[in-house]
Amino acid sequence: EGFDAAAKAAILASLAFHTRVTAADVHREGITEVTAADVASAQAMGCVVKLLAIAEREGNAVGVRVHPAMIPRSHPLGGVREAYNAVFVEAVSAGQLMFYGRGAGGSPTASAVLGDLVAVARNALSGARGAGESSYADLRISPMGEVVTRYHVSLDVADKAGVLAAVAGAFARHDVSIRTVRQEGHGSDASLVVVTHTATDADLQATVEELRGLDVVRAVASVMRVEGQP
Repeated sequence: EGFDAAAKAAILASLAFHTRVTAADVHREGITEVTAADVASAQAMGCVVKLLAIAEREGNAVGVRVHPAMIPRSHPLGGVREAYNAVFVEAVSAGQLMFYGRGAGGSPTASAVLGDLVAVARNALSGARGAGESSYADLRISPMGEVVTRYHVSLDVADKAGVLAAVAGAFARHDVSIRTVRQEGHGSDASLVVVTHTATDADLQATVEELRGLDVVRAVASVMRVEGQP
């Protein structure tokens, strides 16, 4: 699931950072776990849910991942819909750039396939294997646990005193700072929606695992990363 996006992320990372990245290096999650409640919660935050392929460099390491995420509706990627795809680039000197166009559907797909066939034919005639980097930077591929991100966590909780303190304690024990918390419903429909500040994905995952074991948490309804916020 998400393999095509993973392959694209690997290519983008290789081109952007001149390092050797394969699809196998890419952490990937598909959209099957995204629920209508996630979409509604994103709307309440002024966000939309998008499947993102992300390649980013931190020091001498490159993190490459594909997963659904909430991004602000005002973000340039927030308006990409239907058959359109976009590549959003943030560079130190160039700032923010976006390349946008049709990436799905009959004609765009046929055009891309035909372009690949023409490139293969040209390379076959010239005896070349195609364009490629002559040398690669010695950059480490970061495991997903080292990636710094934010989380949106929706919890079905018991409607009684002490719930918020117990939940906040789980986040604190794993050094994950809470950005916002919202309580919805009462009784059997009580829920908490928590959005975190940035933390490593490993710490966030450990927090979620502890939340699953709390007596006051009936279920972890959904977990989604949040991207594109300052």
